[in-house]
Amino acid sequence: MFWNKMARIVLITFLSLILISTHAFAASKNAQKKDDSKELLETTAESAVLISADSGEVLFSKNVDKSLPMASVTKLMTLLLAVEAVEQGKVKLEDKVSASENAWGMGGSQIYLEPGEEFSFKEMLIAVAVGSANDASVAVAEQIEGSEEAFVAKMNERAQQLICPNTNFANCTGLPAEGHHSSAMDLAKIMNECLKHPLYMQIAGIYEYDLRGGDFKLWSTNKLLKWYRGVDAGKTGWTNEAKYCLASSCERDNLRLIAVVMGTPEPRSHFRESIKLYNYGFARYKAIYLEDRNKMVKTVKVDKGFVDNVGLVTQSKVVVTVRKGEEKGYQGRIDVPETVVAPIKKGQKIGEYVVTKNDQEVLKVPLLANNNVDRRTFTQQINKTLRGILE
Repeated sequence: MFWNKMARIVLITFLSLILISTHAFAASKNAQKKDDSKELLETTAESAVLISADSGEVLFSKNVDKSLPMASVTKLMTLLLAVEAVEQGKVKLEDKVSASENAWGMGGSQIYLEPGEEFSFKEMLIAVAVGSANDASVAVAEQIEGSEEAFVAKMNERAQQLICPNTNFANCTGLPAEGHHSSAMDLAKIMNECLKHPLYMQIAGIYEYDLRGGDFKLWSTNKLLKWYRGVDAGKTGWTNEAKYCLASSCERDNLRLIAVVMGTPEPRSHFRESIKLYNYGFARYKAIYLEDRNKMVKTVKVDKGFVDNVGLVTQSKVVVTVRKGEEKGYQGRIDVPETVVAPIKKGQKIGEYVVTKNDQEVLKVPLLANNNVDRRTFTQQINKTLRGILE
């Protein structure tokens, strides 16, 4: 009996030692795995993100959801609402904008507007995008919504629509204010939305501009427009609180990247850290480009419509971002019904452009109706049927 009990004790001890050794080995392997996954890029930015603009894939990140002051990068949202207002017909580029005393009183970067001084809406936008002018930002806000407060409410509403949970705007300039903050990921989303608007791209790409008949020259605060090949848009920011910030976009060989850095410590460091991100992205990734945005790729038969077919266009570019060396196996197909029934509205989703790799779906891009198709009345349908029989 004694020896049986001792045997059981020895066996249990032996098995316990094996179990402990196994856990220790696994923990060691996990620690080694964690060490092996250490970031391959270091940045002095307090928060940073690099994404593919077309796919939204995150290629590098550091504290991407941390809410921080963003200084004049705020003006990305100001510009987004402004170009959308032009597209919606609320304002025209040639409209005259008169500076209020409120706009005149703004500090920081400015074009030194005098109360009552007038510029076209387009020139005010250029002053915001190129010169980061706080006074012009307020003038634009007041022109669109009647007051800066009403405009800021629209900024926050638009941020919610873009699903920017770490963003809150207290003004349209980026001047220090309580509760005024964003995150690198949220700013990347806003930047990506700006890229969809040709007017934004037009003004964001201007490097120098003459105001007041050449008496006042604007130089872009985004030096990457000259310093880094492919950069064509972006917005800088600096305050003592926010330090140096930059959201920008760069395209090479059909691969468009968005880089956001926040809280970099010293002058020009936001440019240096953004270049680090771009070098990392373009060295490691490439774009598999299948179709352009708004490209008609298919026609579908229409039943009971005034026309027999409707064209389908891509809602966005059909592009997949992949690691270099992993490009093989990607294919595209178009999934649409054989027939659709009128009425059809322009922009209505009809099908999808699907990208697969080894038969696994990796991307879906909606296909939209290229035009309106009205439905025939019952009488018109009978007449069409009779004509078909007689012919």
